[in-house]
Amino acid sequence: MRQWKRWSWAGVVAVVAAGCGDEGSKPPPPFGNEPVRQEARLETFPGCEALEQHIEDTATKQMRAVLEVYKQYTYGGGRGGEAPPTVDAPQEDSAGGGGSPNDYTGTNNQVSGVHEADFVQNDGTRIFVLSGQRLYLHRSWPAEQLARTAALEVEGWPREMLLDPERNRLVITSAVSEPRPGSGSGGRVTDGPAVDCAGFGCGYGHGNTVKVTVVDVADLEAPRVMEQVYLPGGYLSARRVEGAVRLVVSDGFRWPADVRLYPDYSPGLFDNRIRLSAHIDALIQQNEQAIRAQTLAQWLPPGRRVTADGEVKPLSYDCTSFYRTNAPTGLGLVSVLSLNLDASESEPGRTSLVAAPGEVYASQDALYLAARHWWWWPEPGQTTHTYLHKFDIRDPDQATYVGSGTVEGYVVNQFAMDEHEGVLRVATTVELPREEVAGDGDAVWTPPETVNRVVTLREEGGHLKQLGRSEDLARGERIFSARFVGTRGYVVTFRQVDPLFTFDLSDPAHPRKVGELKIPGFSTYIHPLGDTHLLTFGEHRNEDGTWQDRALKLSLFDVSDLANPRETFTHQLGSMSSHSEALHEHKAFTYFPAKGLLALPFMDWDYNASDYWSGFRSELRVFRVDTATGFSPVGTVSVRDMYQAFNFQHWSWYWQPTVRRSIMADDYVYAISDAGLRVSHVNSLQTPLATAPFLPPAAGKPGPLEP
Repeated sequence: MRQWKRWSWAGVVAVVAAGCGDEGSKPPPPFGNEPVRQEARLETFPGCEALEQHIEDTATKQMRAVLEVYKQYTYGGGRGGEAPPTVDAPQEDSAGGGGSPNDYTGTNNQVSGVHEADFVQNDGTRIFVLSGQRLYLHRSWPAEQLARTAALEVEGWPREMLLDPERNRLVITSAVSEPRPGSGSGGRVTDGPAVDCAGFGCGYGHGNTVKVTVVDVADLEAPRVMEQVYLPGGYLSARRVEGAVRLVVSDGFRWPADVRLYPDYSPGLFDNRIRLSAHIDALIQQNEQAIRAQTLAQWLPPGRRVTADGEVKPLSYDCTSFYRTNAPTGLGLVSVLSLNLDASESEPGRTSLVAAPGEVYASQDALYLAARHWWWWPEPGQTTHTYLHKFDIRDPDQATYVGSGTVEGYVVNQFAMDEHEGVLRVATTVELPREEVAGDGDAVWTPPETVNRVVTLREEGGHLKQLGRSEDLARGERIFSARFVGTRGYVVTFRQVDPLFTFDLSDPAHPRKVGELKIPGFSTYIHPLGDTHLLTFGEHRNEDGTWQDRALKLSLFDVSDLANPRETFTHQLGSMSSHSEALHEHKAFTYFPAKGLLALPFMDWDYNASDYWSGFRSELRVFRVDTATGFSPVGTVSVRDMYQAFNFQHWSWYWQPTVRRSIMADDYVYAISDAGLRVSHVNSLQTPLATAPFLPPAAGKPGPLEP
């Protein structure tokens, strides 16, 4: 699985500056860092001319920042003969009969009523799965009659989808590659979304266009494409509240094709400071001329819509619907696309922000974007700050900007944010100011020390004003998971042991840490069981934080007394090499309150096995969870034989030989993988009732659909 990650410009500067020696003094940066804006806000553009000016000013500054660093490279007698590093461009028992089950699980959503996109959707009687380049449709009830009814090829590489059962619509996002001016190779800056692929292998999924496909699934045997929307950029996240779908899209700047972000290597260039500096200055001037000459239409190519009858319509944008932040947050574009499923003939609304992408959180009424402050150059005294931007999403046709705020630190994921009765609660890890340490002619910065806290904010007059802040916690550690439930908050940090902190948030102006519990390991996901218990999943580690006794770990915490949280039960599973997608993806964690059942994807590998498939373990593990008795293993649903039938061993972002999701309905458990679906009765998980295999993949790419 190919994995890559775009480096931030500040990171590139820090690495190159710290790693290269210099016999003389280094030239000062061409411009200074901008201060943190405690009164953050978004500002609209009066028109297209101002929007283009801002894009070109920011692009020029970004280009200068990355090129100026090469003036600090090693010269004469050092590494003058080496070529510079390449820099990427700027992430009760049921028999299974009847018309529908009495109860079933859906996507593990953070907020009730706010549906999150995933590659699996279901409504109790139908299961939809994206695998490879296809949408698979299934009739899933009665359970023993599970069967695939149709397969629909999706253009590009599908990411996620949302199901609206009431309107019988699926909204599918996929990554599509289209020819666009400004893309290049080698030293040239390429276009495309600012997607961080460190957490997954982008593989064949990297594209420069988001495609949204709306499918009518009223007839399971004949799905119909109702609308297609193409928008430059890459998919980040999506939510649905009733018939209103919000898609968050990130886009990288489309630089002119001849812009270069590093000097070409030539003999004698890098061992002569004066010659190299003059070369870089000329390159900066050449790049800026190309940047200033590019038109707004080239910076922001329009999208398009394709109706059900094939008519193509341009998807225009209004320059006054773009916002800029008064604080530096890096180069990029983030758009919130509003798709009203009750008004399918209308053009989707779009609200855009000229800034780098970040975390996305949504309540039923508001959507929040969190983006970090942008430091152009590493300097002593720098700290991490995050800007929070709130949008009102009560209008199904448009996301309306409300206000912005600033918090010190960064948020680990969407669960570190939560809105309750108009108050936003945010858990942050704060990196304390770096200190400059004397080196051999170099400026070296010590790794940042950290503390953690909970901050509360409320919107007042277009600003997210801070109401209160907890004490600083767990110095030297960072937040691994967080969860807010009503007036309570829970935060897990880690360095060597796993402190669980409990918070009383009943007075938003005075968030208080009231309890703390330290145990080995850490939790990456917290699932509330009512108001009195927490169900968590993570890793067990030795008290010194080492891996020797590593295993996956389930825990039950009694938090009925916030001041005295107790770990009442634990269950370890797997070996040092075991893994579960639920460690980093909450949608892979399935808890069924009606039956007290928990299902987790599980993978392990026996290195002593005689062949690939006999050593490979891919299964769904099911547990009964009781706050009084703890965890009771129920059994497993294996899919190894399904992959053996394909005998296809190539892993990618779009095809993994593992169980990835699960669904439970009454007394039946469905295991979902890229090989297909399998259902078993909970009392006999090892004996499948029915299996619905997917079509086998070809090497490197799924094959054609069956006739």
